[in-house]
Amino acid sequence: MYLCTLKVKQVTMLEGNKTPLLGMTLDELRKAATEVGLPAFTGSQLADWIYRHQADSMEEMTNISKKSLSKLQEQFTLGKMPHSLAQRSKDGTVKYLFPTLDGQRVESVYIPDGDRGTLCVSCQVGCRMGCHFCMTGRQGFQGNLTATDILNQIYSLPERDSLTNVVFMGQGEPLDNLDAVMRAAQLLMADYGLAWSPKRITVSTVGIRKNLSRFLEESPCHLAISLHNPFPEQRLEMMPAENGYSLREFIPLLKQQDWSHQRRLSFEYIVFEGLNDTEAHAKELVRLLAPMECRVNLIRFHQIPDTPYHGTSESKMTWLRDYLTHHGVTTTIRASRGEDIFAACGMLNTAEKKKQNTALV
Repeated sequence: MYLCTLKVKQVTMLEGNKTPLLGMTLDELRKAATEVGLPAFTGSQLADWIYRHQADSMEEMTNISKKSLSKLQEQFTLGKMPHSLAQRSKDGTVKYLFPTLDGQRVESVYIPDGDRGTLCVSCQVGCRMGCHFCMTGRQGFQGNLTATDILNQIYSLPERDSLTNVVFMGQGEPLDNLDAVMRAAQLLMADYGLAWSPKRITVSTVGIRKNLSRFLEESPCHLAISLHNPFPEQRLEMMPAENGYSLREFIPLLKQQDWSHQRRLSFEYIVFEGLNDTEAHAKELVRLLAPMECRVNLIRFHQIPDTPYHGTSESKMTWLRDYLTHHGVTTTIRASRGEDIFAACGMLNTAEKKKQNTALV
């Protein structure tokens, strides 16, 4: 049984200490209305305009009187902030730079694919996990995003009308900022909002001890585990987070779950030449994951500056996919998108972009 609760108050301020409405629940919006002397149903109207109609300004809320809007605007602001930079890849992928409430910047990536449109959203500025092959990890941790910051990447997206899926695979570790991630996901699923199915939302993690169990209990969204090596000692050399919560601990936890058709479990596996692409690694992956109902996504390593790692060959990627699938572990090779604009997996970094404010597309 999933607990659809929002326990943490959304505390965020901008525009002269005004509180943003984006990120509030229906009950919180009703309370906000009554705090300025308006009837509670005004909060329901606000929810409708913010989450269903995706209004870009409070002036668009035509069924709320100007006098009532004026009262609201004394204490509240909508909370939507447009991107300050956009880069388009030759494959159609678009990377956006969005401001945050505290004046920082985060990147998110829109990936069009036929009738699907996927947004890779960020949940932190930088990341404290320190994976050696990741540009975001090199940036270090500079702060958590609020639910407003997370939702702004979605609701201020120019392609929002064609958006079909959201993946929490951008900057940051989602389970290290679980309250904000859960609030954002639940607002996307709320019946007074977009009423999305949880099948349209995937949360990725390296595995965080204190929050993985909570996520599994409270959220119906899909889960993606950043695995990258089936041997704990070798994984630790690449991913310092292994020292805090080893795959020896979280794999048994995952095996206890019911991974039915309602919820999907996947394992992300960046393939490095000579480091995790051998037959020994393939056999250990089978031993570790079979017969769990899951999928392995093989990801090409996208070369980043000053790294000793190298991606494996196409033939080795194909061999690994076929070996795992033949031995009962459903495996695919994920298509690489946006590498030419540093928008591919592991390439997001805003350390040098705090002052950029010119759109390129």
